[in-house]
Amino acid sequence: MSNKKTSAFRHILTQLITDIIEKSSNKPMNYKQVAAKLNLTDPESKNAILDILQEEANAGPFKEVEKGKYALKELKAFVIGRVDMTADGSAFIVPEDEFEDDIYIAPRKLRQALHGDRVKVHTYEKRRGKRKEGEVVEILERARTEFTGTITISTRFAFLIADNRKMLNDIFIPLADLNGAKDGEKVVVTITEWPQDSKNPVGKVKHVLGKKGENNTEMNAILADFGFPLAFPDAVEREAEAFPAEIPQSEIAKRRDFRPITTFTIDPVDAKDFDDAISFQKLPNGNYEVGVHIADVTYYVQPDTPLDAEAFERGTSVYLVDRVIPMLPERLSNDLCSLRPHEDRLSFSAVFEMDSRANIISEWFGRTIIHSDRRFSYEEAQEVLDQKAGEYSEELLALNNLAYILRDRKFKHGAISFETTEVKFHLDETGKPLGVYVKERKDAHRLIEDFMLLANKRVAEFIGKQGKGNNKKTFVYRVHDAPDEQNIASFAQFAARFGHKISTKSDRETARSLNTLMERIEGTKEQNVLTTLAIRSMAKAIYTTKKTSHYGLAFDYYTHFTSPIRRYPDVMVHRLLEHYLTDGKPVNGEAYEKLCEHSSQMEKKAADAERASVKYKQAEFLQDQVGETYLGIISGVTEWGMYVEIEENKCEGMVRLRDITDDFYALDEKNYAIIGQRKKKRYQLGDEVSIKVKKVDLAKRQIDFTLVS
Repeated sequence: MSNKKTSAFRHILTQLITDIIEKSSNKPMNYKQVAAKLNLTDPESKNAILDILQEEANAGPFKEVEKGKYALKELKAFVIGRVDMTADGSAFIVPEDEFEDDIYIAPRKLRQALHGDRVKVHTYEKRRGKRKEGEVVEILERARTEFTGTITISTRFAFLIADNRKMLNDIFIPLADLNGAKDGEKVVVTITEWPQDSKNPVGKVKHVLGKKGENNTEMNAILADFGFPLAFPDAVEREAEAFPAEIPQSEIAKRRDFRPITTFTIDPVDAKDFDDAISFQKLPNGNYEVGVHIADVTYYVQPDTPLDAEAFERGTSVYLVDRVIPMLPERLSNDLCSLRPHEDRLSFSAVFEMDSRANIISEWFGRTIIHSDRRFSYEEAQEVLDQKAGEYSEELLALNNLAYILRDRKFKHGAISFETTEVKFHLDETGKPLGVYVKERKDAHRLIEDFMLLANKRVAEFIGKQGKGNNKKTFVYRVHDAPDEQNIASFAQFAARFGHKISTKSDRETARSLNTLMERIEGTKEQNVLTTLAIRSMAKAIYTTKKTSHYGLAFDYYTHFTSPIRRYPDVMVHRLLEHYLTDGKPVNGEAYEKLCEHSSQMEKKAADAERASVKYKQAEFLQDQVGETYLGIISGVTEWGMYVEIEENKCEGMVRLRDITDDFYALDEKNYAIIGQRKKKRYQLGDEVSIKVKKVDLAKRQIDFTLVS
């Protein structure tokens, strides 16, 4: 064999040996083990492997870690993952392969990667007892290029200090790219370039949001920060405005007509978009016909239109403290699609014949036309239920009785009842919070919820149970996995400290004991903490085409059919249901799975934006109360402090460990506690403490407390 061929063979074999050791997580191997893994059994190949391992153990990639056994000096593996920034400028890479450990990246080795970016990382050999480390070698995809923040302008240049705490680099802005922004204003900036040897990226002002601290400016800043657009594109608005108000007779003729049947909506008092209505009539045989009628958004929002593309991109409506950012333009969301009273409206319906025990005798799904007779607020409907008298009292009371049976049946099957406290604000005309209150859920809320759950469940069953194997019909499901055993065991251990026993023998038993717990703690000071912690121990619900059950509801099949004005997955469900009702063939599952993934991501973003707006209003509410003392419940513990929720107004802030001066405190993660190292004083999740409002930072939406001894 010529020297050239020998060299090439040696290079290839060295690479193969490297790959084998790398794939074994750098576990030391002898030459026979390597040969076996490579399926090289002849003596010549075995000797070649031994020669390479011995010769390359000095200046090459291998090292002899014990007699005859070799490992890599430095792992050459490349890992793909997302950047998770820390406050000190370093980061952890969360690998796409869920079986890989997170990889630590020192600040100087981030190579201009930002929080959330998808990157390629070169990992180093893991030293004994040390965490896995690496460096970014390529930025594959930026998570974002737009940032909100406050602009500072000097005579020669300007820069943006981002609101996002994980954006640690100021963005340099040439004076020519200010777009009319003034010093100290809130703006949205787009990164245009990042020179290789520069510490800071360069950008230009895209939107001027307004004066810092003003309600409108701050709410728009939250939306922009989470990537939600502040307005609809002109083409989308034009498309929405072009629809005629009149429903064509030709369309009415294709639909089942529910206009003669008693129909009403029940919604929050300040609602403008009415997704759902309920019709009710008693049948000659003594049974009831209950129709769950949902706005027929898909009649107006057709595939491959600017309107559909925009709705998909947004994924959901966003509900901030003082406003709704709709998924669809106002012409549709508040007008044509909204099931307003005394107007004919197109709907997609799930209609059930039920006996007095809420057993379903028959069901029908299809497109309809309805005419709502009455618009109830929750409070108005509740008054009818309480007084057992008033407009449509017979219908509401019958529906409420059926809802009670449906609810009871659901819990007997293992559904979990999480009654979280929803904080609301009394706002003045400028958006300033004057007071805080907890929204109360009564029978009127639950009545609507139970019939929406019924429609969602039965639509999912109707499609999910059709076809087998290759004939299985692609559909969009809302799924919720059973909780991780370790998470639920940790929660059970914590609940036991309050005297509550959680059985974890089976999923059904866990659900039963969680419901007992939720009943017991209702109205207690620890209710919010225990409920929040229980929810955190659960898996997250997502949209997917892969049918699994919904653990929290104890439903084998579940989807979202009932809110297409504000959720894009419901639009997909309506389209697929109509497609299959008209004998359509199964559609491409992979394409719909990608749509589901995007919808799940946008749902999370919307929830984060909503939480940010609540945090801002809590900070704004307490900014005039610095120095005031309150009783609170410890709602979270971290290595740098503990979160406390004020009992009176549900505002949450942090007591930092550095401000607790009677001892050196450290986190006991396992027991959800902060413990003094000398005196062993313990502050535990759920404990009641007295706190004083120390400092409020509106820009960061942060509230700092100190303990009152």
